[in-house]
Amino acid sequence: MPVIATNTAANSALRYLNLNSSTESGITSKLASGSRITKASDDASGLAIGTRIQSDVTVLTQASTNASQGTAILQTADGGLARISDILQRMKSLATQSNSGSVTNNERTYINSEYTQLSSEITGIAQSTRYNGVSLLDGTGVYATGVDFMVGTSTSDTINVKIAAADSTSLAIDTSSVDTQANAQTAIGLLDTAIASVSSDRASVGASMSRFDFRSQQIATSSENLSAAESAVMDADVASEKSKLASADVKAQAAIAALSQANQMPQELLSLLKG
Repeated sequence: MPVIATNTAANSALRYLNLNSSTESGITSKLASGSRITKASDDASGLAIGTRIQSDVTVLTQASTNASQGTAILQTADGGLARISDILQRMKSLATQSNSGSVTNNERTYINSEYTQLSSEITGIAQSTRYNGVSLLDGTGVYATGVDFMVGTSTSDTINVKIAAADSTSLAIDTSSVDTQANAQTAIGLLDTAIASVSSDRASVGASMSRFDFRSQQIATSSENLSAAESAVMDADVASEKSKLASADVKAQAAIAALSQANQMPQELLSLLKG
């Protein structure tokens, strides 16, 4: 029923115009942000899932850094152990030379001088092999007792790094000498044990490095898969949203035209009174 006091048609057209304009604005926000969910009401459960995945991806990024740092620490330790192993080989050579009946005690004194200097150098290397200011091979740092590196999204995803001391005292060669043939024979036995110990330490370090390498690969794979999952949940489908925007734009224009027409209706009804 056409009336003058209440323009129902205009109110209805205005309601649809506001609705279509709101829809158009929401779609524009999604296209501008690239996100399918710009507010919680868009998809509450999707937002919760996406946020959790984002958190996991962030944690994995740091876990990858942790794994890289663990590898760097072990590489540093292995470099020091390699030099210590070289020195032990030289010390054994000197002990073998001193154990020969072809040299005299005077010559053994010279041999022993180099031998003791090399023993001190082993301790020097053990103390100076550091990472972030912490000694790795002298038994005084935290790595002597073992530390955990978090390499996953759970506190249980850890790799423990423990590096044995490799200074002269720990290797039990600090008091050895080759100044006599008898002492040289004793030193050879101690050096054999020390060489075996350092070799075992390097094998342990290498095994841990291998573990970090494989975990780094797993972290990279997990990050890639989670990022894809996050995209599926959170990212806007540009083609679909563009299609929706075109539809909402047409509806908004239609509502504007309808509102304009509805606003003219009272004037047209008043013209009937003029007659």
